[in-house]
Amino acid sequence: MVLSRWLSPRALVLHLVGAAWVAGCALAADWQVGRAIQGNEFSYLYAIEWPVFAVAGIVGWWALVHTDPASSKERSARRAAEAAMRERAHVARRDRAVEDAELAAYNDHLAELAAADKPKGWRR
Repeated sequence: MVLSRWLSPRALVLHLVGAAWVAGCALAADWQVGRAIQGNEFSYLYAIEWPVFAVAGIVGWWALVHTDPASSKERSARRAAEAAMRERAHVARRDRAVEDAELAAYNDHLAELAAADKPKGWRR
């Protein structure tokens, strides 16, 4: 499992893209340091910014390599089941409650958002 995580075709592409990203950030940082030495005061800030971008790229690469596609499918199925449960509960509540038209429209909109099969976060 460990080797398949690091040597799968998807992982190899991520390794290449990550290496290109970090190398590009290193080149840009070196360029900005040279400009800063020549007297461009803004380049000091940019010389710090590019290594931060490189670190953000490394964090993103790490997260993408460690995301298990099978668990993503399981999370999607779980979200669908939870949305179906919320919809059933919403219909049951709605049958019992008397709502004005504006509140009913708003609640319908919220139910549609809850039932949508879209990830609601970065890793969910």
